[in-house]
Amino acid sequence: MSTVLVIGASRGIGLEFVRQYLADGARVIATARDDAGLARLNALGAQALRLDVADPASVSGLAWQLDGEKIDVALYVAGVLAGGNAGDPPAADVFDQVMRTNVLAPMRVLPQLVEVLAPDARLVVLSSRMGSIGLRTNGNSWLYRASKSAVNSVVKDISFGLQGKAICVAMHPGWVKTDMGGAGADLDVTQSVADMRTTVASLRAEHNGTFINYDGQVLAW
Repeated sequence: MSTVLVIGASRGIGLEFVRQYLADGARVIATARDDAGLARLNALGAQALRLDVADPASVSGLAWQLDGEKIDVALYVAGVLAGGNAGDPPAADVFDQVMRTNVLAPMRVLPQLVEVLAPDARLVVLSSRMGSIGLRTNGNSWLYRASKSAVNSVVKDISFGLQGKAICVAMHPGWVKTDMGGAGADLDVTQSVADMRTTVASLRAEHNGTFINYDGQVLAW
């Protein structure tokens, strides 16, 4: 039985990862920051852990909660969308919220996950195509884009230490119909997660340190 860890699983894409991996017979450990999220995870049959990635004290307790685990697939899903378009300077509190949640939090959490990865594990950080500089065609949501470009850099850096041990990638889930993506998005969350799971299972050593689309296409940084 494989062991899957989902960071940020109280709703949307994270919760759907939990549903699908459990349905396939995996053991799933999943995090949520409030009682309602924890209850949803427990009801599905996951091992639920309380974690608020934006709270340093909460993050500092993650390592002992995972002590002794061997994780085959670790998925970092947590993130926020906020901020205006290019030329619209963000308020300091909004900048802090987005950068702390989308960049600082992964920089605190990911090093703790490295210690519990099984040999040949997959460490996947959900990013966004909006963070790609090479594929960019507009300046909409520039604060969010900046945060995702930054977390892509974090993924690349941490991948060097995992070379030959595990496979670490940033992954774009597509434009998904969730609270963040909105009702007008292209992909149903069920399809997005199913496609990402197929892509995660197909990752090979040469993918370590790359930016991958939900369907397996390699994306430009």
